[in-house]
Amino acid sequence: MSNARHYIITVDGPSGSGKSTVCRRVAARLGIGYIDTGAMYRCVAWATLQQGIDLDDRKGLSRLLDEIDIRFQAAGTENLVLCNGSDVTRAIRTPEIDRLASAVSAIDIVRQALLPLQRAAARNNSAIIDGRDAGTVIFPEADLKIFLTADLEVRARRRLQDQKDQDGIDLESVMEAIRKRDRDDSSRAHAPLKKAADAITIDTSKLSIDEVCERIINLVHTRILNQHD
Repeated sequence: MSNARHYIITVDGPSGSGKSTVCRRVAARLGIGYIDTGAMYRCVAWATLQQGIDLDDRKGLSRLLDEIDIRFQAAGTENLVLCNGSDVTRAIRTPEIDRLASAVSAIDIVRQALLPLQRAAARNNSAIIDGRDAGTVIFPEADLKIFLTADLEVRARRRLQDQKDQDGIDLESVMEAIRKRDRDDSSRAHAPLKKAADAITIDTSKLSIDEVCERIINLVHTRILNQHD
């Protein structure tokens, strides 16, 4: 599909498996773009709250989707998320947005609106894309597909760490929220979470972030870059 100067890596997996952190680091190491599809759904969720749009209001959602502006901006090791001109990097990582983003991502018109934006973001440059359907729907012909997973408690502890500045959350509540998110993501009618048939599974439960990154980078070199030497 691609040459060594333009290749696509997809990283799918459930909530808390480490996708965003790993993809940011791999993108920086390889000097390629990073597209966080989950953040795009979070931006839509955030925008519905800002504009007071009910998720059952398809006309309101359609209008929002026509006007929404989502951008990613590299800032050192950070990947800033901008929505309608506002830096929402932290604002979209709250328990409330977690729940709302799951519901938003199951709405057909939302997925239809974001799909071309997700594909366009990697049209002319090599990129690593994380999500839940990156390798099955967005880029089914990606050069390398990874499926990250981890034990439920490990994923919950990671999410709890991410949300440590939020009041009223504990390990049990985070575990239950992740269980529900897993069920919702795997059973939704549109682009459910599932492993692509040709994806490589990496269980991150007992691996450090650096170890996961090294495995992916080694796969990129052996399966993509070295094929063009």
